[in-house]
Amino acid sequence: MTALEPDMFAPQCPARQVPFQVGDKWTSMIVLCLEHGPRRFSELLVPLRSITRKVLTETLRAMERDGMVTRTEFPANPPHVEYALTPLGRSLLTLIDAARDWCREHLPELIEARSAARPAADRQR
Repeated sequence: MTALEPDMFAPQCPARQVPFQVGDKWTSMIVLCLEHGPRRFSELLVPLRSITRKVLTETLRAMERDGMVTRTEFPANPPHVEYALTPLGRSLLTLIDAARDWCREHLPELIEARSAARPAADRQR
């Protein structure tokens, strides 16, 4: 086995700049909600029913900051806002699809491992 490099997570490493929200639970769900076109904030709340308005707002702002979504204001009466994926945000669909494929393939193994671990965890309590 080779030794781990002491500088593999050095502060100057470009990989450290990758936004954490790429792997965040809500980011991937928002990307999937926006896959087929722009959506209003209230539309996103429907399938994401367990997200709070605050967390949705924070996640959308972070995604906008990182160039994954655009926010367009419409000066209608009442005014409304739509969010859409940018090409960068759309590129996450490939990663999400790969993760979903992996989960479909390995879900039985994951369930089995969790079931096997559960009695051991119960014994430790």
